[in-house]
Order: sequence, then structure tokens, then C-alpha cells
Amino acid sequence: MIINKYKMRKDVRNYNLSGMGCSAGLISIDLAKDLLQTHRSKYCLVFSFENITENWYKGQMRPMLMSNCLFRMGAAAILLTNKRELYPRAKYTLQTTVRVHHGADDTAYQAIYQMEDGDGKKGVRISRDLVRAVGDVLKSNVTILAPQILPYREHAKFLIDLLLRKISSSYRAKVPRYMPCFRDHIQHFCIHAGGRAIIDGLEQNLKLTPEDVLPSRATLYRYGNTSSSSIWYELNYIEQKGTVKAGDKVWQIAFGSGLKCNSAVWRALKTLRSTYPAPTGLVCEG
Repeated sequence: MIINKYKMRKDVRNYNLSGMGCSAGLISIDLAKDLLQTHRSKYCLVFSFENITENWYKGQMRPMLMSNCLFRMGAAAILLTNKRELYPRAKYTLQTTVRVHHGADDTAYQAIYQMEDGDGKKGVRISRDLVRAVGDVLKSNVTILAPQILPYREHAKFLIDLLLRKISSSYRAKVPRYMPCFRDHIQHFCIHAGGRAIIDGLEQNLKLTPEDVLPSRATLYRYGNTSSSSIWYELNYIEQKGTVKAGDKVWQIAFGSGLKCNSAVWRALKTLRSTYPAPTGLVCEG
């Protein structure tokens, strides 16, 4: 549809990642990264959107009715390139991406699941185990991501904690597991606006402040869960507040059915000034 609308060239390569859930946006970024590392001096357009028509539920089962209240339509477009001459015009450079999938675990697999009810009406069931499953897949993702973005002193603290836990039972019983403070090294967070419980859980587990998760809460409040495009709504919120400075790092975290957790870390190449009035209507309490 996009190729036809804008009459793109015949040598354009098109990849359709539909059905990949709410984390499809970062899956697309990971694919774009691989393509741009292989092909020199190219553009890559990522178009991320949510279409709720396919999974709109018309039955009476409460776990399946929840998705009707939560999900909304939304879309975002992201242009990436590896052309050196365009470096001065770029907003960000991609530092790393991490993808984790827990589909082999039945609890994670069924946490968000498309199914039919007793009357044969199709919809998406959201399980009560979702928050716990998200916590598990997030832990796996952070375990891979942390060494790539944290300084060596944080690596040393983690290793010391790990060794002490292996050799001392009293240490394990008295001291909580060491969790790095990501706020000291990441300035902005775009947490997938999958629901209030998801945002609350990540705020607690990652030791974030109410201000850190405000972009996610504001996006959920204004637009609902726009699936894979929500993290781009959040990044736009941060930019419009005028808080992105050159050198700042942005961590995008997205979750999708499966259960998947995908991360992308960007570094701002310039200080971004707001072109519109800062968003209002939602305050940070804390």
C-alpha cells in the first residue's frame, strides 16, 4: 500500500512483520540494523502501526473484553540510514538492540493469546499471569543488555554479588540481589504502554522515578495501547518536552505476545528543542 501510494522504485525491498505483537516496532528496528550493516549507503523506512479490527472481540468473556478497552489504533514512521553525508541531520544513532523470546514456556506463551470463546467468537485473552511473565522476560533481556550499556564498575559489582551468593548462604538470605541503577547511565525511558500494571512493575524493578515513566503513562492516558507504535509516541513526548540533550541515551523497551521483550538504546546526536508547546494534562506525582 505504501509502495503504491508513493510510487516507489521497483527495486525497493519490502518486509511484512505483521502478527509479531506489540514489540514488532523494535523487531523492525533490529531487522533494519542488520540490513543497513550489510548494504551501504541506503535508506530504511520502518512503518509501525496497530490495527485492532482483526482482534475486536464481540463476546462476553471478561479476560477477552479487556483488550477492547485497552488497545487503540496508532501509527508511526521511522527513517533510518547509513549514509555518512546525512550524519549531521540525524537525531539519534542506534547503540544496540536486544531481543528475547520466552515462547517455549507455556505460562509466557499463553499470557497474551488469540483464541475463540465457547461461542466461536475470536479475540485476545489477557492472562492474570501476564505481569509475572513480563518480569521474567524482562530479566532475561536486561541480563544481555546490561553488559553492553553499563560501565565496568557495574560489571564488577554484579560479579561480586554473584560470587557471594554462590559461596555464602547467609549473604543470599540477608542481601537482596544486586540491581544496577540504570538511571545513572540512561537519561530517558520509553516503556511500552501496555497497561498500568506493566508500567508500575517496570518502575519498581528498574528503580525508576515517576518522572522517568511519565512518557509511558501520558501515552497510555491519551492514546491507549497503540501496540508497536506506542514507544514512538513516548519518544515524541520526550522530544516535545525539550529534555533531550546531545549525548543523552534513550532506552526503548517493548513487550509482545509470545512472550517477547525487545530493547533498543539510542544516543542523541544533538540537543532537540521542542517545536510545539510541552504536553499538558498529566502531572507526575511522587
